[in-house]
Amino acid sequence: MTASPTVRSELLRQRSRSARLFLLPMILALAVVAGWPLIRTIYFSFTDASLTNIDAAKWVGFKNYLSWIQLKSGRTIYSGLLVDPAWWNAVWNTVRFSVISVSLEAIFGMIIALVLNAEFKGRGLVRAAILIPWAIPTIVSARMWGWMLNDQFGILNDLFMRVGLIDHPIAWTASSDTAMIAVLIVDVWKTTPFMALLILAGLQMIPGDIYEAARIDGAHPVKQFFRITLPLVKPALMVAIIFRLLDAMRIFDLIYVLTPNSAQTKTMSVLARENLIDFDKFAYGSAQSTLLFLVIALMTILAIWIGRVKLDGGER
Repeated sequence: MTASPTVRSELLRQRSRSARLFLLPMILALAVVAGWPLIRTIYFSFTDASLTNIDAAKWVGFKNYLSWIQLKSGRTIYSGLLVDPAWWNAVWNTVRFSVISVSLEAIFGMIIALVLNAEFKGRGLVRAAILIPWAIPTIVSARMWGWMLNDQFGILNDLFMRVGLIDHPIAWTASSDTAMIAVLIVDVWKTTPFMALLILAGLQMIPGDIYEAARIDGAHPVKQFFRITLPLVKPALMVAIIFRLLDAMRIFDLIYVLTPNSAQTKTMSVLARENLIDFDKFAYGSAQSTLLFLVIALMTILAIWIGRVKLDGGER
């Protein structure tokens, strides 16, 4: 006996109501811990707020973003965030770091996930061990790698000199030529397991019968990867990339600890924190934080559009 359309419709409505009730506490929590601070930050970006006297903030409009003064000589002097070279350098550092790190992590994560998806003895132990770098707190990872990359007593310099890759110690985190490389190495080492974990979950959803049929047809493993594995795992891969892109665009702790005060690696989050706390330019730092939010939103939308990801799952 099958349920009538009326009964099925009522069940769907009940499920929808239940889903909204379960989501309500999460939405309220997000509104309190994320929504309200975001609104306040946007508001302060249009004021002259100071960290020492926030309540006395006065509305100044777009002055923190862009303002200009017309001199008697006819020359116009521009000021504000949109013409600040330090800000655009931080934007470039952030975008460059995000694109390179997420790309490398996606490639290495796919390779690791393919290996972990294969049948071999001790696979469970290897799967657990591969997550260790991701489980280590970022501050601890940054300190550990800072010692390893040190030009005085770092083990990597000693190892590279022993094998002949370099002829003198390199100050990896202090040199303008290698600071970004050092940050990328640490971030890729730490976060690749996260990518591998999400991609592995997608790989395990692919039915084994498809590969069996491909083998019977004589398809080469490389062809199987590009014709079967990659298209079917693409939704999980794009979710992993978007999550990592969101995380990479707001990178702070790794760079703040590993390469402090380095213009070559200073990101938008680090620069915003400096103005908010260190320089007591609270309104200016709020403007930087607001633009950081907008840049992250645009990058996420771009990733969703390029990856043809549907927000309700799957792909367009």
